Amino acid sequence: MKILITSIAALALSMSALAQESSIDTSTWFDDPSTLTQTDGASIYAGVCAGCHMPNGQGAQGAGDYPALTNNSSLMATAYPISLIVHGHKAMPALGGLLDDKQVASVVNFIRTNFGNDYADNPASAELVNSMR
Repeated sequence: MKILITSIAALALSMSALAQESSIDTSTWFDDPSTLTQTDGASIYAGVCAGCHMPNGQGAQGAGDYPALTNNSSLMATAYPISLIVHGHKAMPALGGLLDDKQVASVVNFIRTNFGNDYADNPASAELVNSMR
């Protein structure tokens, strides 16, 4: 009986701690682009994208399907990765609130010219990103 009471007390304390943690308002974390200070595409990719698409762009499967960016012909059209990054699609979160126009252009240009991709023509620009928001 003593073990049961101790277990119930521990459960109650942990539930209280969880309730306090969940009261943190995270809804505005991605509302201010200035919260991400990286400006070069490689750093943005490493800090934001590599967690799902993997450090070498090979993609992953597990809790979700994270497409490979390596040798990805879908990246040929500049507007495609811009739209995905800004607006999101399916499991890809919309990062338009986290990244400003220059940051989006920078990471798009990085993924289009790395990981076996050679799409340096028609690079993304802040102006193009802005027009697609």
